[in-house]
Amino acid sequence: MGSLISHRSVSMSLKEMPMVLCWPWVHVAALQPASLAGSFTGQDLSYKDRHWHEGCFHCSQCKSSLVDKPFAAREDQLLCTDCYSNEYSSKCQECKKTIMPGTRKMEYKGSSWHETCFICHRCQQPIGTKSFIPKDNQNFCVPCYEKQYALQCVQCKKPITTGGVTYREQPWHKECFVCTACKKQLSGQRFTARDEFAYCLTCFCELYAKKCAGCTNPISGLGGTKYISFEERQWHNDCFNCKKCSLSLVGRGFLTERDDILCPDCGKDI
Repeated sequence: MGSLISHRSVSMSLKEMPMVLCWPWVHVAALQPASLAGSFTGQDLSYKDRHWHEGCFHCSQCKSSLVDKPFAAREDQLLCTDCYSNEYSSKCQECKKTIMPGTRKMEYKGSSWHETCFICHRCQQPIGTKSFIPKDNQNFCVPCYEKQYALQCVQCKKPITTGGVTYREQPWHKECFVCTACKKQLSGQRFTARDEFAYCLTCFCELYAKKCAGCTNPISGLGGTKYISFEERQWHNDCFNCKKCSLSLVGRGFLTERDDILCPDCGKDI
């Protein structure tokens, strides 16, 4: 949008200055200089080394007089404020009316609004310089957008405006999606569930995993972990070894002596 520049005409008596030609008549005077000399009387109006008769100093479009009125100059044309605004000023996206120079306007992605027209589509309150969210060619203040469109966290029931995670097709804030036992955030971490409650691996193993008969540590069974089960006892694959010679018994025959497991060679003397 071009800036509107206000000017006032400058007048003086013809006796006080040498003869100059009125700007609209310059080209005509070049053809007929003698016939124009002394043809006009009255005030000389000047702007940027150009001169006008008082009766010739008017808007290039509507022809209204610009004497003692603000005006704008564009490409050698003088325009009144109304014509300049209609021709070059922005149009409000909402009311489609001209945004007059000097008035406050709001701009977003090439569109302009009167300050009073830039309002929330839902509550109809002015947005001003506050944060807003565009949706389907409409603008919403943040509270209204959250009420109408934002997902609600299944844990705290508050809107999820950024980020969030989905578990079992339900939305959660990242900070609300935590281990049932230790309350550490599970977003981006490996976890498992029991009775629809989520647990980090550490808590799940401590609470529910079977203990290895060899090392007594939990056997999670997650992530493809392999283990051996025999008579209600379990071993990590790496722990399923002969008690005497430590030979791995995975995929081999073995013997038992009380709580111990033995390879056939070590158990033949039992």
